Amino acid sequence: MSVDLTDIEVRVLGALIEKEITTPDHYPLSLNALVNACNQKSNRDPVVAYDEPIVRKAIEKLQAHKLAAILTGRGHRVPKYRHWAWEILALGNREMALLCVLMLRGPQTPGELKGRTERMYPFDDIESVESCLQRLAERESGALAAKLPRQPGSRESRYLHLLCGEAPAVTAEPAAIPAAPRQQMAAGSSRDERIASLEQRIESMDGKIDNLTSMFDDFRKKFE
Repeated sequence: MSVDLTDIEVRVLGALIEKEITTPDHYPLSLNALVNACNQKSNRDPVVAYDEPIVRKAIEKLQAHKLAAILTGRGHRVPKYRHWAWEILALGNREMALLCVLMLRGPQTPGELKGRTERMYPFDDIESVESCLQRLAERESGALAAKLPRQPGSRESRYLHLLCGEAPAVTAEPAAIPAAPRQQMAAGSSRDERIASLEQRIESMDGKIDNLTSMFDDFRKKFE
């Protein structure tokens, strides 16, 4: 399936996917909870400030693509929102986790994706992340990810999602940077792993705080 969403629609869909996987007890989401999920300051790049009309309009557009639905009636005091990405995009757990993080945080390297998908799917190593990204890029039904040219000074190339259309034209990668001494590379790798671990713990705490805030807002609205 080929889709062409706006940045706002991608953020709304990504937020629904993330919350279904990480906080299933609070999914589907109310409009207020969905707005809060889109506007989180953690696990988001860029950070946005959408209001309810913006998110509601995005949901309507996603409905037209058959990627989302509004649940009303018996069992729902307020309308709830869910996505159909699993069914429409036909993805497994690994592919969905990677695509979701790309949707919420923009282009990233396999190393960054490995750390940031931990709550949704624990990849064994970077090679398994790269293999999964390759499958997203080579889907017969339409590519959902693409590899960007490597930036000067970077050891890894970044990947981006293709839910907003085609990837930019790929140019030749710059010449390889001379390898650093093995001991220096090992020290840098260890430092990167510690930083990634700290970032993951902070993001996990921030996500829990955001979820509690959404739950409190929904509870408060019931008694207003």
